[in-house]
Amino acid sequence: MSLTAGSRPDGTRPPAAVEEPTAAVTAALVKERIPRRASRAGKVPFRTRLRRDRTLILMTLPVMVLLLLFNYVPLLGNIVAFQDYDPYISSNGVTAIFHSPWVGVEQFSRMIDDPLFWGAAKNTIVLFVLQLVLFFPIPIALALLINSVIRPRVRAVAQAIMYLPHFFSWVLVVTVFQQIFGGAGIIAQTMEDHGWTGFDLMTNASLFKYLVTAQAVWKDAGWGIIVFLAALAAVSTDLYEAAAMDGAGRWRRMWHVTLPALRPVIALLLVLRVGDALSVGFEQFLLQRDAVGVGASEVLDTYVWNMGIQNGDFSYAAAVGLVKGVIGVCLVLAANKFAHLLGEQGVYQK
Repeated sequence: MSLTAGSRPDGTRPPAAVEEPTAAVTAALVKERIPRRASRAGKVPFRTRLRRDRTLILMTLPVMVLLLLFNYVPLLGNIVAFQDYDPYISSNGVTAIFHSPWVGVEQFSRMIDDPLFWGAAKNTIVLFVLQLVLFFPIPIALALLINSVIRPRVRAVAQAIMYLPHFFSWVLVVTVFQQIFGGAGIIAQTMEDHGWTGFDLMTNASLFKYLVTAQAVWKDAGWGIIVFLAALAAVSTDLYEAAAMDGAGRWRRMWHVTLPALRPVIALLLVLRVGDALSVGFEQFLLQRDAVGVGASEVLDTYVWNMGIQNGDFSYAAAVGLVKGVIGVCLVLAANKFAHLLGEQGVYQK
């Protein structure tokens, strides 16, 4: 029996050699099997993430709807800042926007020429600087103080006492200060009973900025320590033990371990506080407006309320509010850029 070329002795042919797939073929197969987004740096596809996080998305959906309705939709009303808006020109206030005449930047020119606006802006800036210097460091100091308390029960009681004023309304806060520092308050009456001259701090216009700062500290300083206590809870005790073994005392451990752990949180809150620089308060100043006068208590928020709601000049009030919002955004961007220069993340990454 003759054998043909490539055949076996039993007459069968060996299986043909399987060719190794080329790199292009392998890449094409991988591209077909793995979604494009998943192949990029190991990212999970959008559909997979949507199915995985559907419960959290449903939980946050009501908050997103409220945020959209009460924070973003009203931004469309800023168009009245470029109009001579009259809410009675139509059947309702919304359709009146489409019938009000356009005046361009006339409202902004009025704002620049208005000395009352510049007085309110000056008071706002002074109060912001004062609260930034006197109020902002206090929650940090309170957090460090509470964190140094060893007994959990004492720490819990201290936190509860400091948190409680945050839940008081500004009406109650002003009333408490009136009963203590007013002309008929406890301190003034006690001084008069002992033959001294009493005082009325609540009607002193020159000290009003310090009064409102003290009120803000008493009301919100305890609440502000929550974020700092959470940051301190994440600090490893091994760092404190290592610093103690190296001979670092309590103050050195706080300076080299505790404060560096708080620095990212401090930078973030500072950026947010600077962005909110022109919003130093509304109800607190409105309640004490008659006691100290407009010159000491008028800030931008009360100025907008006075011009828009009381005087009915909606377009002018909208122009002032628009300028206030734009300046706030610029301050956030500038402060965040400064945080990046210091090596911190800030509100958003680079």
